[in-house]
Amino acid sequence: MTLRFLGIWPNTPSDQSPTIWVEEETGDLIIQSWKADEATVRQAQEVGSVPGHTTDIPEHETVIRLPANMLQFIPRPDGEVRGDTGS
Repeated sequence: MTLRFLGIWPNTPSDQSPTIWVEEETGDLIIQSWKADEATVRQAQEVGSVPGHTTDIPEHETVIRLPANMLQFIPRPDGEVRGDTGS
């Protein structure tokens, strides 16, 4: 697996660092961010997704909250990533 750094939370303190990488071979995004709080998880479960699909969250998954300003680091279909703020 080869990861490429895409970006980190602008002006990040050293102990809170939402970060995004891309796995080069698959294009999968690897995201470090804050776990969603219980109220957010409950609301996501209430809203659901596809009719008939369970809203349970398996042990090997979690719900994260990605800050809006991190969207700039997600690759676009044309391959553009707007930039990183890593040092």
